[in-house]
Amino acid sequence: MPAASSRSPAAKAPRRRMRLPWWALVLPVISFAVLLTLVASPAEARAASVPQGLGPLLELLAALVRGGA
Repeated sequence: MPAASSRSPAAKAPRRRMRLPWWALVLPVISFAVLLTLVASPAEARAASVPQGLGPLLELLAALVRGGA
């Protein structure tokens, strides 16, 4: 009677080496560098402004959400 194998079928399969694409390493490094630059020099960072045409539209949408028009 043959002995039962204690190895799982996944362990018998040949191992394939997985490699990350180049952008999977580069994008986090670029993101970190940009955020670090913004934190290091906050005087150069500017707040985003709302375009003139978008302000009234946002106010109208807020009024509609509140229930009054």
